[in-house]
Order: sequence, then structure tokens, then C-alpha cells
Amino acid sequence: MDALQLPLPVQWIEPLWLGLQIVVILALGYVLQRLLTRFINGLGERYPLPPQLLLPVRGCLRWLIMGSAVIIVLGRLGVSATILWTALSGFVAVAAVAFFAMWSVLSNLLCAVLIYTVGPFRIGDIVELVDTTDKPGIKGRVLAINLLFTTLIEPAEAGGALVQVPNSQFFQKSVRRWRGSETHPY
Repeated sequence: MDALQLPLPVQWIEPLWLGLQIVVILALGYVLQRLLTRFINGLGERYPLPPQLLLPVRGCLRWLIMGSAVIIVLGRLGVSATILWTALSGFVAVAAVAFFAMWSVLSNLLCAVLIYTVGPFRIGDIVELVDTTDKPGIKGRVLAINLLFTTLIEPAEAGGALVQVPNSQFFQKSVRRWRGSETHPY
């Protein structure tokens, strides 16, 4: 037998060991992602956190954990760490440019998180965005709050139209609020 050639069973040990490592890395990533999802769901049940807030958090964690697992697997398969970091830094640079390009959308998302957590108003409340103290602004009952807009219904005397107000407007202007349980003209 040639000194450089290994017996057949020994030749298969290294690829099997590598395959086992890859399966373990992916399984650990999956288990970690599931545990964090359960933890976040538990927080959502324990504290009054809206599902619209928890969904993106769970999605970001899932992508972060499974993306990290894939990068580790690629490293185990022999892909150079320099190439991985170069590709990742290029992706981050493109994401940063996209972040600045979508600033208004991201501003509304952040303001939605603040509306959910701080609670300056709730569904059923009547709110008015005040442009100036002598000029009335948009006024209506809050029907829905989503990640980009808050939907108001105007009073009947103003036409009763639905108005979608970007969430960032509630932090850029003064807001008058009447709780839904208080008596109000409409």
C-alpha cells in the first residue's frame, strides 16, 4: 500500500466529520432562533407589546442568527474569511446607502415603535395635530395604527373622511388628545 494513500474508511472520516459539523452548526442556529422567538413571544404576552412590533424583531433575529450560521458553515467549507468579510462589508455599505435613501419610511417605523411603547394615544382616542395655536389642523378619531400611518376618521361635520397621517407627524407637531372614554362632541 502506498504511504500517501489512506485506506478507504479513513478517507471518508474527514468529509463525514465536516458534514456532521455543518449539521450541528445549522441545528444550533435553528434551536437558538426558536428559543429567542419563544422568549420574545413570552415578553409579548407578559407585557402589552403589539404583534406589529414583535414581528419585525423576530424576523431580524431569525435572519441574523441563520445568516451567522451560514457564514460559519462557509468558513468550515474553506471559504476565506477575508472574502466573507469583504462581501459582508460591501453589503453593509449598500445597506447604509439604502438606509439613507429610505429615511422617511424608517422614521415612520421608529415613530410607530414609539407610539406603541410610549402610548401618547390609543385606538379610539380623538387626536388633533396642531399646526399653530390659532389654526386648526387634522382632527379625528384614531381607527388604526400601523407601522407607517395612523388612520383617523374626521368628524361628520368635516366630511367624515379617512385620513392617513404618517406616524412621524405626531412627533413633529403638537398633538391635542381626548381619551376615547371621555365625552366629546362626536
